[in-house]
Amino acid sequence: MNIVVIGTGYVGLVTGTALAEVGHQVTCVDLDTAKVVRMRDGKSPIYEPGLESLMGNNIWNGRLAFETELRDAVKEDSVFFIAVGTPQSADGSANLDYILAVARDIAPFVYEETVVVTKSTVPVGTNDLIADTIAMTCGTRPMMVSNPEFLREGSAIHDTFYGDRIVVGTAHEEAASVMRAIFEPFTVPIFETDIRSAEMIKYAANAFLATKISFINEMANMCEWKNADIEAVSAGIGMDKRIGSQFLRAGIGYGGSCFPKDTRALIAMAREEGENLPLLDAVEAVNAVRYEKVMENLLTIHHDLRGKKIAVLGLAFKPNTNDMRDAASIKIITQLLDAGANVVAYDPVATKEARPLLPNSVELYDKMEPALLDAEAAIIVTEWYEVRQLDLDALKTMMRVPIIIDGRNCMDQKQMKEAGIMYHSIGRNNHDKIPVLR
Repeated sequence: MNIVVIGTGYVGLVTGTALAEVGHQVTCVDLDTAKVVRMRDGKSPIYEPGLESLMGNNIWNGRLAFETELRDAVKEDSVFFIAVGTPQSADGSANLDYILAVARDIAPFVYEETVVVTKSTVPVGTNDLIADTIAMTCGTRPMMVSNPEFLREGSAIHDTFYGDRIVVGTAHEEAASVMRAIFEPFTVPIFETDIRSAEMIKYAANAFLATKISFINEMANMCEWKNADIEAVSAGIGMDKRIGSQFLRAGIGYGGSCFPKDTRALIAMAREEGENLPLLDAVEAVNAVRYEKVMENLLTIHHDLRGKKIAVLGLAFKPNTNDMRDAASIKIITQLLDAGANVVAYDPVATKEARPLLPNSVELYDKMEPALLDAEAAIIVTEWYEVRQLDLDALKTMMRVPIIIDGRNCMDQKQMKEAGIMYHSIGRNNHDKIPVLR
């Protein structure tokens, strides 16, 4: 099929490339000329393992193209996929300016049999608003489909081809038939429903996962108070099929582009109805201060951080991405600077994205060694593979004071103890008293 994907952010580029990989003719449209030129050369503007290889293969085989003008992308039978951003407004609601701008842009190319698919995460009722906007612009109402994405940054390619389900929400059987044909090559189960339920599924899924994270972090606090081990607790409750083992990893909370924004958007949607969502308010409240845990742990060892070199290991909100949106590293670095520390930071891919978000006094490295050299403590913020594979003997040699504050519980406590490293993690029972340095 001929598919036009509007927007080449995370969702649009991955979606367009995957659709081309299974044989569709895909043209991705973006207003950023420099970005389009790069993508035509097979260069991805985002860091996602495996994406550039797929882009290059499909560009070479003539199934994937990039344009800045809609008129150069549209064919008479094109299916439109809207994948532009819905950034958070000041009140927590989703900003639909980009979505509605696209609706007006595609209106001249829309016929009654045209299928318009919304991949962007949008509040319940937005697809109706898109259709209304198109109809007011050109007099024709397209067949709308809500097709929310469930891609995890860092494993989006795998999730596309081996996902749990593809959600299709529409009121038109003809549109549903088109969507079945588009997604048939993926062999992923298709769940069909009404359009508003499809919009809601995306928000409900992310809010539920955010709830699991805040819940296990609350349990980590209890484990510390009662000298239990959150790793054992997580494993024990995760074996219950009603609960499941995923998203039960205690740490410094969730970040990124989805969980914070979507949870706040749900709360805002309820507020528009004159209602409240107390559970999600609590989920947000727990996560909002979770990053403070590493500072609390660091200050049990170093009571005074003034003038001390502290290394932050990991800047991106999670491994295998360069996404800095709602990254805990920014908040932690701010706290360290306020305490008078000299901060250096390491990330293998996100230093370019992090630079404009941090004060110039923070030294950034894409290699770990200079960050750790003469450091008086290191805080693990992102559990990159390189961090988890730290050479502990070398670390002891490099650091002035070998202290590791593990905000992701990704290191082995026994190995740390055997290496003679002062180590503090979250919610794990630590029977050996950690010395206080003054």
